[in-house]
Amino acid sequence: MIAHADVQSDARDASSRIVDVERALALARNVLDTEARAIVSLSTRLGAPFVAAVERMLRCRGRVVVSGIGKSGHVARKLAATLASTGTPAFFVHPAEAGHGDLGMITADDVVVMLSNSGETDELLLLTPHLKRQGAALIAVTGNERSSIAQAADVHLDASVDAEACPLGLAPTASTTAALALGDALALAILDARGFSVEDFARSHPGGALGRRLLTRVADVMRKGDALPRVAASATLAEAIVEMTAKGMGMTGVVDEHDRIAGVFTDGDLRRSLARVIDAKTARVADLMTTSPRTIAADRLAADCIVLMETPPRIMALLVADDAGRLIGAVQMHDLFRARVV
Repeated sequence: MIAHADVQSDARDASSRIVDVERALALARNVLDTEARAIVSLSTRLGAPFVAAVERMLRCRGRVVVSGIGKSGHVARKLAATLASTGTPAFFVHPAEAGHGDLGMITADDVVVMLSNSGETDELLLLTPHLKRQGAALIAVTGNERSSIAQAADVHLDASVDAEACPLGLAPTASTTAALALGDALALAILDARGFSVEDFARSHPGGALGRRLLTRVADVMRKGDALPRVAASATLAEAIVEMTAKGMGMTGVVDEHDRIAGVFTDGDLRRSLARVIDAKTARVADLMTTSPRTIAADRLAADCIVLMETPPRIMALLVADDAGRLIGAVQMHDLFRARVV
């Protein structure tokens, strides 16, 4: 019973502890200020070495291989991912694994980027002579320009910081933030020099929202063939209603004898016609349709449909026409939702 009471007492003591609000906020602000100063200081030191690194990576005939261990390894992985997604083929190699076979992944055509705050990381130092023998270019990002890795590199980028944000001065904080920011600066400088466009970015991100918006064409989402609602201009109102009901798009295209678009007949047109039509079997849809409807080409971006649909008066479907004005498809707002373009 005594042991049980002690456990309960400890639990009560733990639950009664609260964070010192002022101390926590002061520390957090100091962390942010310290890391912000580290980045600002870093920007003032950019110069010829940074340009040389950009040129080396831009002219690389192979791949950019990024390596680091510990916290620097996490930053290295992020840099490799950012480079790859912005037009520079890149991958991460763990330095310990490189010493046990993965070094074979690196060729003389590659550029190797090593990240190490101290510049004395054993696993990276072990690799440098082998990389030199292979003929791969070496770019070092360190916090010590006199370090062994910095001296061995073809280009050294100074990512040093005055102090870590950690109150103990131990955990890599400002140094990793500086290295991360410098890596982003490299990747985006290369992106700009390469002329990498929004469309190029989309091709690297086909699974994302931007990729879908910039890669999906009207032809990819439009309804065609038997799923396309269409009637001749000579069709009756009853025939148009049957076609609209069968195809479930809330409208039907109206075409002439050459399949050119003469108009569109929508649910709205149907409601308006009820006030003045007596016999649906004899009334002609051509007399009730909307003439000169909005259309779009099949090779346009599907996202462009949204702009046309939402332009007042708003509509829920578009006809797709070829260069000769012939009806070849139709797109409804629900089709865009299904394709996740919206």
